[in-house]
Amino acid sequence: MTDDAADGTSGSGQRLSTRETADRLGVKSETVYAYVSRGLLTSRRAPGGRGSTFDPDEVDALARRSGRGRPGGDGTAADRAAGSGGDGLSDGTLTARTGITLIDTDRYYFRGVDACALAARYGYEETAAWLWTGELTPGIRFTAPPESLAAARRAVEALPEHSGLVDRLRAATIAAAVTDPLRFDLSAPTVLAAAPALIATLVGALPVRETDAGDEPETTLAEQLWPRLTRRPADQASVRVLDAALTLLIDHDLAASTLAARVAASARANPYAVVSAGLGAVDGPLHGAASGLAHRLLTEVLERGSAAAVVADQLREGRRIPGLGHRLYPGEDPRARMLFGLLAELPRAAPALAAAREVVETTARYTPLHANVDLALAVLSVSAGMPAEAGETVFAVARTAGWIAHALEEYQERPLRLRPSGHYTGPTPPQPLP
Repeated sequence: MTDDAADGTSGSGQRLSTRETADRLGVKSETVYAYVSRGLLTSRRAPGGRGSTFDPDEVDALARRSGRGRPGGDGTAADRAAGSGGDGLSDGTLTARTGITLIDTDRYYFRGVDACALAARYGYEETAAWLWTGELTPGIRFTAPPESLAAARRAVEALPEHSGLVDRLRAATIAAAVTDPLRFDLSAPTVLAAAPALIATLVGALPVRETDAGDEPETTLAEQLWPRLTRRPADQASVRVLDAALTLLIDHDLAASTLAARVAASARANPYAVVSAGLGAVDGPLHGAASGLAHRLLTEVLERGSAAAVVADQLREGRRIPGLGHRLYPGEDPRARMLFGLLAELPRAAPALAAAREVVETTARYTPLHANVDLALAVLSVSAGMPAEAGETVFAVARTAGWIAHALEEYQERPLRLRPSGHYTGPTPPQPLP
């Protein structure tokens, strides 16, 4: 789930060579290309086709963000945990206080607790409820109110047959909202009552792919989601991987969709509207939908029997290799590392897992790229016979809990605080009337 990278040209029109870019950033040329692969920099072919050029404004912005740490960071973990004591714009970067997630080098934490350790010990629903309240309730289950579920299913069934799963989640969210007369009550108890009901409604509104499967409200959310993603029967080990993926994806600091959700909450939008804002940002191929690209990549590798040929074709067409690199981790994404470990215990995941590792090894020949969570989700979806959009669906369902956590936090802040000022670059007024 990567973020978009800006593409632009310096106001001076003079672009930097690879060497000049490396010197300005204080890194090697190879690292510059690694930044490009991770989406941190945008390159263009130099005139004549020799080498690459870079926008100096974008390079300078990356240098400012790097600070004392790696690109994408902002100092040490202690610095980030302590914060600056305020919110706003600093060097062009929007910052906001949050006590939910801390990302540090090769690990990340939910409220100070290692997120991977949480996923190894507890399920999605237990972790989500703990993140909201600070209290752990073993065995907690999310259930959908009958009226909300019925309305959501009607809304989903009314969509065209070709509608995607995330399209259905959006429709279900709106339908669930209008059945809740208390949705405009933003007090914590009311939001905490609506949140688990909404998540259960979203999953329950998705069509079941297994013809003989029925509603089982007593099962975990992962068990309910499984038959909505694949026709293959569920087994305990496979559902465990899905549940771990949901837990690991609950939150990841202020990613694009989370920022959208917090902006909505800052305007005092109700929790359903906050989730709708998050789902809107998920739609891009550089965020929630990135796992679908990795799914198609692995499928092609398995069909052709060679990662090298597929990687070569991707690069020849000017496309990034999906599922590799993350701007917040210098090494392997900890979420991918944990999911790969669980997938290694599934015999039917072996071919897709081997293909993913071959992609990593092939691409890392010249640039130090590592697998991210999108590639791990692709291994799960390919090996389980799920559609390419399955990873995006898992991400959206999982992240709903994180958006709610951020909404609860934002509701306690000053309203409309997330309001950056625009930097006007249009014609100097006054201009003649058109």
